[in-house]
Amino acid sequence: MPRIRSKTKLVALVSVVLIIICLIALWQISRSRTFQFFGELIPRINTSQKVVALTFDDGPTVDATDQILAILAEQNIKATFFVIGADLERNLDQGRKIVAAGHELGNHSYSHERMILVTPSFVKQEIETTDKVIRDAGYQGEILFRPPYGKKLFALPYYLSKTGRKSITWDVEPESYPEIDANADKITAHVLSNTRPGSIIILHVMYPNRRESMKAVKTIVEGLKSQGYSFKTVSELLAAGSPG
Repeated sequence: MPRIRSKTKLVALVSVVLIIICLIALWQISRSRTFQFFGELIPRINTSQKVVALTFDDGPTVDATDQILAILAEQNIKATFFVIGADLERNLDQGRKIVAAGHELGNHSYSHERMILVTPSFVKQEIETTDKVIRDAGYQGEILFRPPYGKKLFALPYYLSKTGRKSITWDVEPESYPEIDANADKITAHVLSNTRPGSIIILHVMYPNRRESMKAVKTIVEGLKSQGYSFKTVSELLAAGSPG
């Protein structure tokens, strides 16, 4: 009997350890920038050309849209804005300004909820509702998708795969580091040091707590131009190489 009890305890312990390992692995997969279970996930492209895509998440907002559009117009570059459906619905005129300026609108979900433990119906509603608002803003191109917080697990990738949608992440993310995020000069230095041909750069500029990121945009663009880079929308970047 003691031997049977010991064996039962060992089996139970091994089972618990395996469950923990599986949960950790799923958590890592959910936040991976380069892997998902279904469909096409694109963090960058493979190319020898010095081309990059500058992308902005969230919004649009009344306060920041005109400011970022003015910077991009001054620098004569195009960018991709992954907008939140609810924000766009509230600020449709700002979305129309982005489209009129020749930039690309992407889908960043309607509510910006983390799409990990969600149902297929929730994913469908979030994406399709935002698609409709993006069309209401006048955007006519392919609508690319970026998962909120970069999080995904089963339902989201499955829906994207089933509907032939591309999921766009990034490979240059200065704001993910607290020691960099609060300083425009450090944000700029990080981007200039880590950008490669085919990189997709992510920034957030639409809210008041992102002033340092907004301040960094001009110096980032000027710095990359001085290194010989040119800027494309994500769709244009995808056409210039293969997913990396």
